[in-house]
Amino acid sequence: MTHLNQSDASFAAEIFPQLVLAIPFVFVLVLYGIAAMASGRKHTQWPVYRTVCWVLGVLLAILSVAGPLADRAHSDFSAHMISHLFLGMLAPLLMALGYPVTLMLRSLSVPLARRVSKVLRSRISQILTNPIFASFLNIGGLWLVYTTDLYSLMHESILLHLIVHFHVFLAGYLFTVSIVYFDPIPHRIPFISRAIVLVAALAGHGILSKYIYANPPAGVPAAQAELGSMIMYYGGDAVDILLIFLFCLQWYRSGVNWKWQELKHRNHA
Repeated sequence: MTHLNQSDASFAAEIFPQLVLAIPFVFVLVLYGIAAMASGRKHTQWPVYRTVCWVLGVLLAILSVAGPLADRAHSDFSAHMISHLFLGMLAPLLMALGYPVTLMLRSLSVPLARRVSKVLRSRISQILTNPIFASFLNIGGLWLVYTTDLYSLMHESILLHLIVHFHVFLAGYLFTVSIVYFDPIPHRIPFISRAIVLVAALAGHGILSKYIYANPPAGVPAAQAELGSMIMYYGGDAVDILLIFLFCLQWYRSGVNWKWQELKHRNHA
């Protein structure tokens, strides 16, 4: 009986949280595949590179919340930080490159697609995709985790562990899509405004990584904190470079399109 109780406790403490965190990603992976096939039957074939980006992003998210990396992240801060980069930065960016909202609108019936479009135009959607609000959720949430007792508490409470991990992913995804517009965004913010927010957010992320180097979270050895902070700093920079490239590419293309439209207008005048 004691052995069974210990096994139940081990399942509740280790396996159960990983399943709860991984299942939603498995679900959206399957759903995306079904939607891609439905879209291919109704329209042209869905681009393969978008599917590849989505699959890679989902797999990275699953890797960060379930399996050996997730197990090690409980006791090794550097592993935790790798998981954080995957879950909160790289996976959201890759999944956003999968254009999930565009795929959903293409695969749904016209009445359902109109309902989804109505939700996208709602006030709540406008707030969630505002870059300032998304940055506050993303960077502000990280400061809250690593500069308070929240980091140590989430290793003691399964519920808090789940909330923090879901928040890291969702905040990272909202931040990504609020800066770089992959899918349709009814409430569009000018490039210059998004650029200012992006620079401020990157600065906040970099400052936090340096703060962790000098002020480890409670219970984290100094050596692990130093290595973890460097992973956060340099790994975050690597993902940020890709995000900045995509943002600048869109900005450049918008300028080229505007000039082309102006030239056409002059020729017709």
